[in-house]
Amino acid sequence: MNFLELVQDRYSCKSMDGRKVEKEKLDYILEAGRMAPTAKNLQGQRIYVVESQEGLAKIDKITPCRYNSSTVILVTWNKDEVFIYPGGKRDSGIEDATIVATHMMLAAKSIGVDSCWINFFDPEEVAKEFNLAENEEVLMLLNLGYPAEGAGPLANHGSRKAIEETVKYI
Repeated sequence: MNFLELVQDRYSCKSMDGRKVEKEKLDYILEAGRMAPTAKNLQGQRIYVVESQEGLAKIDKITPCRYNSSTVILVTWNKDEVFIYPGGKRDSGIEDATIVATHMMLAAKSIGVDSCWINFFDPEEVAKEFNLAENEEVLMLLNLGYPAEGAGPLANHGSRKAIEETVKYI
């Protein structure tokens, strides 16, 4: 499968069968995240793997969107390890963590593990439940697992605007 086929096939799986992601596959996914580029190579991302019943119960308390996944990756970034852009109004935290998360989602798909990017939660509640350091900011939760029978992409998954609507040459 080439890269465009991979990104076309990947979808947010909202019904998983609960099977555990094998350690070697999880390690591969985490390594893909570790290899992701970050501004000035600061690598401010912090990745937490939630697989315990206690941890998954916390996720279920925070959001209704675990969808029976066996593994949830909590992606955060350290606010003290970001590049501050000229002008001082923005930093690289969100984009760095997003690149890391995207690498993990695509790596997962490449080895037959489905995922779902979850942002339906209160980041402060996540930080409190998982006792995160004050200098950590929560980006997202990434469900990992295998699709339940009948699972599939939303009906509009393949719908895309014409490239002329989203790309301009200037």
